[in-house]
Amino acid sequence: MRSTTKPILIALIALGAGLFATRLASGQVGAPDSHSQPKDRARVLFSTPLSRLDGDHLKAFLLEVNYGPGEASPPHSHPCAVIGYVVEGSIRTQVNGEPERVYQPGETFYEPPNGLHLVSANASSTKPAKLLAYLICDHDAPLSIDVHQTIHQQGDSK
Repeated sequence: MRSTTKPILIALIALGAGLFATRLASGQVGAPDSHSQPKDRARVLFSTPLSRLDGDHLKAFLLEVNYGPGEASPPHSHPCAVIGYVVEGSIRTQVNGEPERVYQPGETFYEPPNGLHLVSANASSTKPAKLLAYLICDHDAPLSIDVHQTIHQQGDSK
């Protein structure tokens, strides 16, 4: 097995375990009662190819992000690939100039590494919202970078 393949497999296994734990905690996966037929235990919620990663220092993170009614994050980017899973409420998001979108509980979304995250907010002004963010990072890096730093860094690379 190539030296970069093993860390990627470990990160993907950790990601899968995190998704399963999320579903287990929400009651979507569990032991059948004695009066029911067995149900499917797992289903693919999301699948996408990942950007090419170095693989020497991969880290997987699982973050819980809570927004109070009407709260939002300032524009930012993540140097890591991000898979979001909405647990509660509605999340409004926009990345890389794509149309703004609202995600409901049980829906997932993907953000490529270094994508410009212009909108990340609770879509409700009266109810809280919660999402789980799975980040797969290549090397030590901050998990989030202020948009002004991102624009400055992109300008430096031109």
